[in-house]
Amino acid sequence: MRKLLSSDISLALIVVVLVAMLRLLPVWTDIAHRGFDLLSTAGQPVPAEPGIVLVAIDEPSFSEIGLQWPWPREIHADLINALRAAGARTIGFDIVFAEESDPAADAALAAAAGPDIVFAADESLTESDFGTMLVRTEPFPALIEAGAISGIVSISLGGDGVARTVPAYEDGFALQLLEASGGEPVRNAGGDLIQYFGPAGTYPRISYYQALDPERFLPPDMLRDAVVIVGYNLQASPEVGETGVDVFESPYTLTTRRLMPGPELHATLFDNLRHGLSIQPQPEWLAWIALLLGVASGLAASRPQSPVSKLVLALGFLLVAVGTSWLSLRFGRFWVSPAEPAFAAVLTVMAIGGRDFAAEQRRRREIQGAFSQYVAPAVVEQLIAKPELLKLGGEQRELTILFADIRGFTAISEAMKDDPEALVRLINDVLTPLSDIVIAHGGTIDKYMGDCIMAFWNAPLDDPDHAMHALAASMAMRAAMPGINAALAGRMPRRNGEPMAIRIGIGLNTGRCVVGNMGSDQRFDYSALGDAVNTASRLEAKCKDYGVGIVIGQATANLVGDAVSLAEIDRIAVRGKVEAISVFTVEDAIQAVPGQ
Repeated sequence: MRKLLSSDISLALIVVVLVAMLRLLPVWTDIAHRGFDLLSTAGQPVPAEPGIVLVAIDEPSFSEIGLQWPWPREIHADLINALRAAGARTIGFDIVFAEESDPAADAALAAAAGPDIVFAADESLTESDFGTMLVRTEPFPALIEAGAISGIVSISLGGDGVARTVPAYEDGFALQLLEASGGEPVRNAGGDLIQYFGPAGTYPRISYYQALDPERFLPPDMLRDAVVIVGYNLQASPEVGETGVDVFESPYTLTTRRLMPGPELHATLFDNLRHGLSIQPQPEWLAWIALLLGVASGLAASRPQSPVSKLVLALGFLLVAVGTSWLSLRFGRFWVSPAEPAFAAVLTVMAIGGRDFAAEQRRRREIQGAFSQYVAPAVVEQLIAKPELLKLGGEQRELTILFADIRGFTAISEAMKDDPEALVRLINDVLTPLSDIVIAHGGTIDKYMGDCIMAFWNAPLDDPDHAMHALAASMAMRAAMPGINAALAGRMPRRNGEPMAIRIGIGLNTGRCVVGNMGSDQRFDYSALGDAVNTASRLEAKCKDYGVGIVIGQATANLVGDAVSLAEIDRIAVRGKVEAISVFTVEDAIQAVPGQ
């Protein structure tokens, strides 16, 4: 158990190191970002009304106005006056009026400007031979001198091109728009993650030409107390990968494949600031805690033995990680990425599962190797499928034990002493068919002792008819001897011109024994010990005294009952017993074996 725990801890540390290394790769950042995209757009909050109304510079407006861009600035002045008349509280232009144009048109726009107007400014990095410069572009001075406010409209994009982060400008466009509309001062949320409230088209939008004449084109009071953002929307349904004007990828682009116009993105930023809905990003220390919790979850999910239980627990932990992340994001406005704990948990389960699978395969090979030479293939398969049936270290069982010894082997060995290799081949050719008979009758071969076989029944698997199966094997072994002698006659030494014959004596006994793996840590055998084993060995030795091929103990005879005709041949004293026991033989096994 201690060794297994140490292995689990080692694997857990390897998983921590591996995930920590993966977090350094760009693909990991993409995975975490996509997780945020999916969770932040599931059950997102809805800002309170009144909200932003977008005035779109779109294709219908170009058709109605009938002029090429840029339009004369007095048209924008007319728009400001029309929106004010309709009740708009604040107006923001997501258009940079940097250069002066026609003086009269500029003067008209400046005359319409005031503290309720926010004009776009821009910051950009310019590369030159002398280095990189940050260039800020402001509205032309007359607009600011008239009391209007400028705000930077530059957007921070992630490495994958998605706008997820609130710009860190102290005078950002949305922040300036909020202050101009009379909103309460808020903390600079720069660096926070943007909470989107829907895909492109979520905010109410009217065409520029409609806003120039609200009484004609718009419902009454639609613009009453509204904050208006004016900007480009020249692609009604911009597609990802296509060139667009002032459009951005948002978290919804992953599922809708549509880009968000810049004015709508600034409206989203406005509501993030006004309602405090921006999301604080995950700090580095929290990512490490989540990673360690994921590893701990993977360790817990690996405890059950059942693969189904492991799978259910692993899926449960994944759901908990994702659910916790969503709840933290939705109600705590705090992002906790599920990528670290989820991946760490899955990787830990896979690592421990792989180790356990390899150990299981090793155990299967050990079991197969240990028993394939001693028991029937069907028994080996059962042990591999259910290794718990094999109680390593020993258990008590009632066994029927068989000892089968070759008679006359001393004389054969003496006659073949000059050819030991031939003697070994001969004994192997005798023991092999006899062993096959034992295995065919469900027996387990314990060991070979020179020219003797020890076997038993009822272990490692249960065999209710172990006594009968052992007796049937004994009779089959005796019946096989004529064929074995005939096959070996040409290789046997001769006596009086005739090949010497091999006979066997078999002792059978039943009793309680200890059976299991016995030996040392480096070398062990599956064996049986007990008085019943010793008695079976002594009964085998009595075959010569009684002149029979099989001697059967009383306990075995009682279990066999009337299934086989037995003859009682004697009552003998057995060590450890007060009373003598009867011994039997199969009636057709009575034979005189003089000289053995």
